[in-house]
Amino acid sequence: MRMLVGLDIGTSGAKCIVADETGKVLASSVQEYPLYTPKPGWAEQNPEDWWQAVVRGLKVILSNPAVRKEDIVGVSFSGQMHGLVAMDKGNNVIRPAILWCDQRTQKQCDEITAAAGGLQGLLTYSNNRMLTGYTGGKILWLKEEEPENYAKMVYFFCPKDYIRFRMTGTVGIDVSDASGTGFFNTEKRIWNDALIALAGLDKATFPEAHESTELAGKVTKDVAELTGLPEGLNVYFGGGDAVIQTTGAGLVKPGILGVVIGTSGNVAMGLEKFNPNPNGDLQMFCNNQPGLWHAFGCPLTSGGSYRWYRDELGQHYKAEAKAAGVSVYDLMNADAEASVPGSHGVIFTPYLTGERCPYPDPNARASFYGLTLGTTRGDITRSVMEGVTFSLKQVIDIMQNFTRCEKVYTSGGGAASALWRQMQADIFNMPVYTMSAASEGGAYGAIMVAGVGAGVWKNLEEACTIVKPETETLPIAANRAAYEDAFEIYSKIYPALKPVYDLSASKGY
Repeated sequence: MRMLVGLDIGTSGAKCIVADETGKVLASSVQEYPLYTPKPGWAEQNPEDWWQAVVRGLKVILSNPAVRKEDIVGVSFSGQMHGLVAMDKGNNVIRPAILWCDQRTQKQCDEITAAAGGLQGLLTYSNNRMLTGYTGGKILWLKEEEPENYAKMVYFFCPKDYIRFRMTGTVGIDVSDASGTGFFNTEKRIWNDALIALAGLDKATFPEAHESTELAGKVTKDVAELTGLPEGLNVYFGGGDAVIQTTGAGLVKPGILGVVIGTSGNVAMGLEKFNPNPNGDLQMFCNNQPGLWHAFGCPLTSGGSYRWYRDELGQHYKAEAKAAGVSVYDLMNADAEASVPGSHGVIFTPYLTGERCPYPDPNARASFYGLTLGTTRGDITRSVMEGVTFSLKQVIDIMQNFTRCEKVYTSGGGAASALWRQMQADIFNMPVYTMSAASEGGAYGAIMVAGVGAGVWKNLEEACTIVKPETETLPIAANRAAYEDAFEIYSKIYPALKPVYDLSASKGY
């Protein structure tokens, strides 16, 4: 039985899994690492932390007795998108990686957009806005704000590409991650040299782009000795997590929506042809399968909002969970379930790190609305879950303009909660399904990409047949009116507070 290794370089940790050719996961490990915020709105990580986490994780999974290293035929990657890992001529990292959720680059994004002739001009180059999270603004920021580091940079990586480089010694990027730089011609699947020149950047620093399932290199002897992977094992390019998570959920073609509630949120759908992106409302990227594309919208702080609430406002939950010997999330969900749909009028807007979709605005800030003396702990807890789900619904409403969808495949941490799945079904007004191995996220998509590269499956469409439904959650009609009322209020909060967000930002908040 052939085996495959999938690695996901996430924001909070690295996931390493092994699966066989039936899709059965044989071993899994998550190794965490820190995130640094040296200034408000900044988010950075040390790429060496990613590598050490991968090394630890590989040792764990490869020591599992169910795993036969001699039967492993390929390894591939998923990774947090848009990060900038600047490399010097000695193949050393120049500075900490600037992450997808970093918001420091609005000035540079505006400059790139202006150089392209405004938003409509920019869309003719890349079919996407130049969002603050994208790699493109970070490169220009490095040139303008840290010119000594920009002068040292001979090429850059996105996070997963750095790990693949450490494993193989080869430089490159896949088309899905390249799409998320803002400098990629997603229709032709090549770098947009004209836009790079307009931005005043050096094309030589942009790594060669490849399809996700292409062979990238082989595991080196040193890495084999360090991790236990077979020397010479084929390594495939992989994909950015927002795209490859959808692949791992069994979706590469249109008609079914993939919804991820992870640190960030994600609403995605495969496309069989290149589609224009009017006003840049969505993100339109190359798919992991050649000849296919991918439409998605990414609210920045989805499951991250619930984790923030747990850590900063939910200390009582932690204490109670420790005393009872249960999961803190079980207590939070039970409290939320004791409230009602609509949370008795409490509304949470999940803009803890600004927002990307449906509002591309780094100045947006999170808030609770509707608190009264009668508000309960459960109301507030439930409002966080509902606010995240409302933000995803706004993206779904945009997505429905491309093609009508009738069901949702959900994954990420939010999919583990039956209450949260019911909220999704009720608020989206569609059946919601969890799929086999969905909890493995992008790492499972990496397994499928590696399998196609290694010839286990002929293409990703065939690979997706190994993914099966596990749960079904249907909308409850009685909940619809309360959610429609709450969503109407939610949808008016951002436009009403936009002047306040901008005023606050002008004062440094």
